[in-house]
Amino acid sequence: MTDHTEGTAHRTAPAAEVEKLGYVGFQTPDLDELVHYYTHILDFSLVERSSDAAYLTTGFDHHSVVLERSAEGARARSFVGWEIKDSLDDAERRIRERGYTTERRKDIAPGSPDTLIVVEPGSGTPLHLYEQIDTTSTPVSWLRPTKLGHVAAFTPALSDIQGFYEELLGFRWSDTIGDFFVFLRCGPDHHSANFMQSSKFRDMHHIAYEARDLNHLQMLLDHLAANDHRLEWGPGRHGAGHNIFTYHRDPAGNVVELFTQLDTISNEAKGHFDPRPWHEDAPQYPKTWQADVIAANKWGPLNPALLEH
Repeated sequence: MTDHTEGTAHRTAPAAEVEKLGYVGFQTPDLDELVHYYTHILDFSLVERSSDAAYLTTGFDHHSVVLERSAEGARARSFVGWEIKDSLDDAERRIRERGYTTERRKDIAPGSPDTLIVVEPGSGTPLHLYEQIDTTSTPVSWLRPTKLGHVAAFTPALSDIQGFYEELLGFRWSDTIGDFFVFLRCGPDHHSANFMQSSKFRDMHHIAYEARDLNHLQMLLDHLAANDHRLEWGPGRHGAGHNIFTYHRDPAGNVVELFTQLDTISNEAKGHFDPRPWHEDAPQYPKTWQADVIAANKWGPLNPALLEH
């Protein structure tokens, strides 16, 4: 295991400081099918809907998930929205100074008044940087996930994508499994973005939504079962991040994680995760895990299909 200072030494000021995962886009040939899944299975609130797009939320933000109709087939993680601390003007200037091309738009979506776009290297995925999006009044629900937690993707060059997110967007390193899976945070949560190196796969690995506790997670899983959505893996507890996890697929085949009890760092200056009785180390610092069953699932078996890279 590596020293916990990995990924933090000699760190330069980022061009933009991301503080929150905002939303993720999906393309689908069957918009009605995915809208039904998000509204009836996961109980998201539908904020706006047209013939070609739907905007759904878990909370107060105008949208957490954007679904777009596409005649070219399904694509997950077609774009990702990140809320930043900086002004867009300052972020745009600094990102361009570092050699990246940007685009500025004020019409990209309902509820998005001003957006700076930069393309993620390796994948070509547009990243939407914004200071704020509109809020909406969302009906109270005991079933709905509390928030969009994180999005995981494949990448052809792990060190390059880690450097991009840390040096350009201010992410911090949380953990690595072996030499192929890295976890990055932009707030107190253990990860908001994670990447698995692959020369075989592209685009999204999975998207994750948070349950507030075990009772809420059980409620969500019972609701999935009542609507004939079966789990592919879990419940289990990951080693890296230590969240209790479950994985299933949405109607388009995208892998969806429902989780709870993810590690957090409430004091970045101390550099270790808030203590939990199931941690392997005291204190638990960011580290590189051996690529074994404990890093993936402390409770039980692996799922080779979901870990293939």
